[in-house]
Amino acid sequence: MIKPYRWQKIRRSHTAANTETIDAALDFFKKREKYCVAACAHLLCRQNRQKHIWYLPDAQAQVLAVLLHSKRSLFPLFDGNRSTPIPRFMDRFLRTIHFHSIQGQMQDVEILESAVGNLGYTPQDTINYHLMIMDGEPYRTTGGIKKGPPGLIVRKPDPHEIDAIFPLQAAYEIEEVLPKGAEFYPPSCRKNLEQVMEGEQMLVACLANRIVGKINTSAASFSRYQIGGVYVHPDYRGLGIAQCMTFALVRLLSAQCRGLSLFVKKRNQAALRVYSRVGFEIAGDYRISYY
Repeated sequence: MIKPYRWQKIRRSHTAANTETIDAALDFFKKREKYCVAACAHLLCRQNRQKHIWYLPDAQAQVLAVLLHSKRSLFPLFDGNRSTPIPRFMDRFLRTIHFHSIQGQMQDVEILESAVGNLGYTPQDTINYHLMIMDGEPYRTTGGIKKGPPGLIVRKPDPHEIDAIFPLQAAYEIEEVLPKGAEFYPPSCRKNLEQVMEGEQMLVACLANRIVGKINTSAASFSRYQIGGVYVHPDYRGLGIAQCMTFALVRLLSAQCRGLSLFVKKRNQAALRVYSRVGFEIAGDYRISYY
């Protein structure tokens, strides 16, 4: 059982003691990297000055748990230990710095959900996912990877094609990202797409000179990529396009000697089959709760 040691905040100072603390926190993240690629990506993002990182040390200064706040999201890394004490300052902090979501491994999110629930916060929507991982080359199962319809081309997009890709990004966010009750805001969606096209790795699927599908990385950690943004226009579903895009991107990323992670809604059996056929395996449960 974890004793009630006090949470400490990681400072930005460059003292020897703080450098040692930062290194310990980084090691904590690295050991759990395949389960928290998004959290690692936020940790490594030097442009985000609004992130806050707290850690819970034991008597030997070993890190027992980490809590990261970045871009209005809370990422708990508690290793599922329900004895983890919640920071006493949490209520004061959350009333000063608002948060939009809690995300991570389901067992950790549930712990923090319960804690903020005691402070009067209730989630507006909660989505449960399968966390899937893959290391190495993609493979073709007995059923094989569909070749897709005749004339299908999967390639990298050109920057000037943003207007053609935007409707797919908008539909993806409306169908897969926005929580219940949230309003779709086109300028924000376009900004998200611009950031993806500039900073992530993306592929598009084309038929008869029309872009009908998209897929991209959504985060990069120490040695892994997270795949996301997978969307095929409804008129072209069931043709194997999602499989072709996923296989192509996985092959591209695997050549860079990086592991891969993604999460897929538990109710989305079609997507689960696509990822399984390419070589992903379920590694756990992931959860995002929106507030």
